[in-house]
Amino acid sequence: MGADAHTEHAGASSEPSVTHEEHRNELWWSKVREYGQEFFSEFFGTMVLILFGDGVVAQVVLSNGTKGDYQSISWGWGLGVMLGIYVAGKTGGHLNPAVTLSNCIYRGHPWRKFPVYALAQILGAMAGAFIVYGNYRFAIDQFEGGSGIRTVGLETSTAGIFCTYPADFMDTTAQWWSEFLSSAILQFIVYALIDKNSMAAGPLFPLAMFFVIFGIGACFGWQTGYAINLARDFGPRLVSYILGYGHEVWSAGNYYFWVLEFEADCLYIPMVAPFFGCAFGGFLYDVFIYTGESPINTPYMGLQRFFKPKRSVWSNTYKSFESQV
Repeated sequence: MGADAHTEHAGASSEPSVTHEEHRNELWWSKVREYGQEFFSEFFGTMVLILFGDGVVAQVVLSNGTKGDYQSISWGWGLGVMLGIYVAGKTGGHLNPAVTLSNCIYRGHPWRKFPVYALAQILGAMAGAFIVYGNYRFAIDQFEGGSGIRTVGLETSTAGIFCTYPADFMDTTAQWWSEFLSSAILQFIVYALIDKNSMAAGPLFPLAMFFVIFGIGACFGWQTGYAINLARDFGPRLVSYILGYGHEVWSAGNYYFWVLEFEADCLYIPMVAPFFGCAFGGFLYDVFIYTGESPINTPYMGLQRFFKPKRSVWSNTYKSFESQV
């Protein structure tokens, strides 16, 4: 009888788990979430980045500096990156198409995932910008001088809340170099922070990134606004255009958004310079410091990959961080 009771009890205790499993399988959203986990992680991580980044700019600008200053903006963006990385911990928190591209080049991140990550990052940035605008809409009306007035390049303009605009004295070469340099610094330090062979690497990667972004903003951000991220600049810039800021969001700063003009051609500074900068920063780190698996640490510095392509075996750049979240 005791055995029967034990068996009956065991059966009863196992029934809820079976029922839960059946219910879980029936939940279509669970399947969607599982399939789109990386997309959602990058989407919401980048959204959080913009919420804090654009949010702090809005507060400083709209309060005429009474509720913060330039250093407040650097702190806010640093917080946004740190918290965004925590939110996007499932993917390691790229939050930046240029970082994702560098991971594809140097750390074996699957190339097929690059467009998925980039799209998620841009859409997440747009969502964050829309939310910030909704929160500060009436303050923007008051600052601009009336309901629905939206301007670019004036003393009372608020377009700079959402995306970057260069200082008036910057020519296109200087604009390009500023974004390239900041992006290279970013990627170089990122790889140092996640290098498992480095004594400086550790579980405090998100916190360290807080100080990295704060430092870039405090030391190199004034001239161009340190976009260093296509998603961070293009997504909110598109949102500002949708919200009525006009064509000037594209043409301001001698078409800074897509300048470095060579006759009829042009290179897009906030869109392209970060890719070159991050790729160069990753290259420098792998050439001079990194001893792990990287195309740089193969014959001909990985160039043979283009002649004898094979499936990548390198681990995810942020595996060391992913194992902790």
